[in-house]
Amino acid sequence: MAYISITGLRVKNIFHAPRFWWHALRSMAQAKTAPGNISVDARTIDGVHHTMSVWQSRDAMRTYLTKGAHLAAMKSFRAVGSGKVLGFEANEAPPWSDVHDLWIKEGREV
Repeated sequence: MAYISITGLRVKNIFHAPRFWWHALRSMAQAKTAPGNISVDARTIDGVHHTMSVWQSRDAMRTYLTKGAHLAAMKSFRAVGSGKVLGFEANEAPPWSDVHDLWIKEGREV
């Protein structure tokens, strides 16, 4: 069983895009080398910037979440946009074709 994390963010406006991308690229690089990370990918669907990461455990994901580039990104989140998060245990990650709908229906506003 793995822990799946799905996030989605809508950037407030075009002027916030550079700040978003700066944080997004640094957070993605951090996730790729984080202990317990199995995979991480990102896609933009219907104007929402999504990430889906697969972790060995929820604890491994939470350790990544509260350190480094991702912590800095979370601190600037409200200034850049709005979004939702979704985390759950599963045997495998959902297909990307289902991610946006899962995020809409089951995501928690942050």
